[in-house]
Amino acid sequence: VQLQASGGGLVQAGGSLRLSCVASGRTISNYGMGWFRRAPGREREPVAGISWNGSRKDYAESVTGRFTISRDDAKNTVYLQMNNLKPEDTAVYYCAADGDYPFRGDGMDYWGKGTLVTVSS
Repeated sequence: VQLQASGGGLVQAGGSLRLSCVASGRTISNYGMGWFRRAPGREREPVAGISWNGSRKDYAESVTGRFTISRDDAKNTVYLQMNNLKPEDTAVYYCAADGDYPFRGDGMDYWGKGTLVTVSS
């Protein structure tokens, strides 16, 4: 599976962005999908995850209530709607796929290249 994230950019605090992750090479319908981010000087951290059938969604505490993950398997695409963005959300955002959900923590099966989100104060 090849994953390509897009939709990042520069936005003011309080604004919104929607990230997209388009998969190719294989359907993602059997995969749990996740969004992760790496802020400057920090370790990569999980942001949101969604089960293969969309029945379960999980969020980092820092984004709960502001971010929404969704998937459209017909488009082989996963989304991350980000509202009320804060400067601390500034990071490179990555999408990833794994055959297990919840993710086991031993590494994702596939990673995409990241997209940069910058939130100005």
